[in-house]
Amino acid sequence: MSNGMNAVEAIGRPERPDEAELDSYSRTVTAVAAAVSPSVVRIDVQGVKGQQQRPGRPRGPNEAVGSGSGFVFTPDGFVLTNSHVVSGARRIIVTLLDGRKLPGHVVGDDPDTDLAVIRLHEASDLTPISFGDSSALRVGQIAVAVGNPFGFDCTVTAGVVSALGRSLRTQSGRLVDDVIQTDAALNPGNSGGPLVDARGRVIGVNTAMILPAQGICFAIAVNTVTFVAGKLIHEGRIRRSYLGVAGQNVPLHRRVVRYHDLPLESAVFVVSVEPDSPGARAGVRDGDLIVGFDGKPVAGIDDLHKLLTEDQADRETSLIVVRGSERVALAVRPSLRH
Repeated sequence: MSNGMNAVEAIGRPERPDEAELDSYSRTVTAVAAAVSPSVVRIDVQGVKGQQQRPGRPRGPNEAVGSGSGFVFTPDGFVLTNSHVVSGARRIIVTLLDGRKLPGHVVGDDPDTDLAVIRLHEASDLTPISFGDSSALRVGQIAVAVGNPFGFDCTVTAGVVSALGRSLRTQSGRLVDDVIQTDAALNPGNSGGPLVDARGRVIGVNTAMILPAQGICFAIAVNTVTFVAGKLIHEGRIRRSYLGVAGQNVPLHRRVVRYHDLPLESAVFVVSVEPDSPGARAGVRDGDLIVGFDGKPVAGIDDLHKLLTEDQADRETSLIVVRGSERVALAVRPSLRH
């Protein structure tokens, strides 16, 4: 080796600064895994309606036909998971980290956001997970996923938040906006598990990966999750009005904020408008910036979703957009989603 250094001397060199950083990273991930794992569950569903019989064998009454992940978020036994994990299930068995197997039932299901809430029976000594704030996320920050891919219980993968404000089409055919993209590895069985930050707080619910790509995975943002979960617990479903636009969160330039005297510094950028939708009939265009709805400011997708309630259906209201250098008020009549 150059400079008279042999292989033995090279191996015995002091630790480099980047290795010390790696050790710090490892300590963060292991601490998060230890804190979060007791809240993560495996969900086995049996007798799913519409499941095709396997060729050459009858389907028994206790045959497991699917599994996924979830996590406890209240002390009295409410569990969050993906809608596609439990939709149509006749029987649900939830396995905790300590090996307990508890029956559960779906109390609410929302295919439009691919989220569902399960209630555990005979639940005690549960460890609920804490929620973070997805509006405070930054691209590049640590993201840790915990789940049960391919039946390997409590598998931990780590990466970063790769992008924010993505749109994802769920199995119901609807677009979910404000989705988190991560390179933390997800596999079948991870669906419904938590994506957490460096403090062990949920920032998203893992829902999909892009195949055959590597390192492109998605999670429903936790601010959407908290809103949907509350509705599902109290009402069992979510009835929404809709505009028929797909959008993503964007920051607004300070000049735009000052010029139009806007109360917030972000908006919804309209990516596309469905033909013959309420938004299209109102005159919404691709590239518009939605900054207000029904007299209330709109900072992002979450704000707009919360305002598009069942009560807004078939009621004319005002949609404020910034289009080029103009601030435009559009009269829109949202429709009820069936």
